[in-house]
Amino acid sequence: MNLTDPQKAAVTKWIADGLKLAEIQTRLAKEFGARLTYMEVRFLVDDLKLVPKDPTPPVEPKTPLTPAPSATKPAAAAASPGPEDLPGPGPEPEPAIPAAPAPAGDVALTVDTVTRPGTLVSGSVKFSDGVKAAWYLDQYGRLGVVAEKKGYKPSQADVQKFQAALDAEMAKLGY
Repeated sequence: MNLTDPQKAAVTKWIADGLKLAEIQTRLAKEFGARLTYMEVRFLVDDLKLVPKDPTPPVEPKTPLTPAPSATKPAAAAASPGPEDLPGPGPEPEPAIPAAPAPAGDVALTVDTVTRPGTLVSGSVKFSDGVKAAWYLDQYGRLGVVAEKKGYKPSQADVQKFQAALDAEMAKLGY
């Protein structure tokens, strides 16, 4: 479809305003009655030598690497190892995000914000007896669990709770 000069100027303005191609497609249909496919809109924008703007990512405030003196952890909390101390494949990930607060003596599961190399998703788990382990799911769907204690095997009840918590977290993440 050939657009008039005022219509081309409108498309140029929409691109300058940061509209996406789908939004331009909708506006062309509403305002000018021009029913174009998405691909036709892409070609039109290309023919006009326009480049859609990439959305600017939100700027997150920088946090200091070391806590301020007034915000230090109690000695008991500082002495306990965190998920980054667990053995596992690849470099250490960023701190994990807790999935949900777990009552004392229950299985607590966290998902890493940065996935370990060679895995689809990874995280850590603390079983009801206090033993921590790193877990991962690889591209073949194989689940791996690496406990702090060599040869550790969680109880059957803990395994079932871990699997249920992992299933719930995977559903939240869209897996």
